Amino acid sequence: MKRSILYIPLLALCLSISCKSDKKEAVTPETESNAKEVPPPPPPPPINKDEPEYYKDSKKVTLSLESKSNSGVTGNVVFKQDHGVVTMIAVMSGLSEGEHAIHIHQTADCTADDGSSSGGHWNPTAQPHGKWGDEAGYHKGDIGNFTADAKGHATITKVTDEWCIGCGDETKDIIGKAIIVHQGVDDFKSQPSGAAGSRVSCGGIIE
Repeated sequence: MKRSILYIPLLALCLSISCKSDKKEAVTPETESNAKEVPPPPPPPPINKDEPEYYKDSKKVTLSLESKSNSGVTGNVVFKQDHGVVTMIAVMSGLSEGEHAIHIHQTADCTADDGSSSGGHWNPTAQPHGKWGDEAGYHKGDIGNFTADAKGHATITKVTDEWCIGCGDETKDIIGKAIIVHQGVDDFKSQPSGAAGSRVSCGGIIE
């Protein structure tokens, strides 16, 4: 009998510990959803109202170069604008091997057989002719020279923020102008066009 009496307190103690360990906080749907809650994404950056409207959308103009002065020189030019920077890529064929000049001229008119209907160099800031970037001055149309290979093929790329496509700024807007390829080389000195020779190809820049 004495042994049975000793077992009773021990059994009660074990049951008490077991009950305490089983008392866990119940997980409700509400607490579970709070645990998985993800903070919302940050708001988009504010729009810069001072940024020109033409910076906000990319633009692209493609034109064909037609042969002039019985040269057989043809090609195509792509102007692409992105955030105020314009990239020009011109691809040409039918050229004589060696260096040639390429410029932007005043008017998108290539009707004359010799390309003269496009007028002179585009020079909205009334600067002397020169090499692009020269401190002495240069035309906004003074792209420069490029080299044709033995097969008469050539590619030239120019990137600048001094042009725009359809922005309406008369000192930057290339719409309504023309690309002219010359037979000769621009010497960057002779006024007003660099003594680049005859016009062998022409293409109007039209939006």
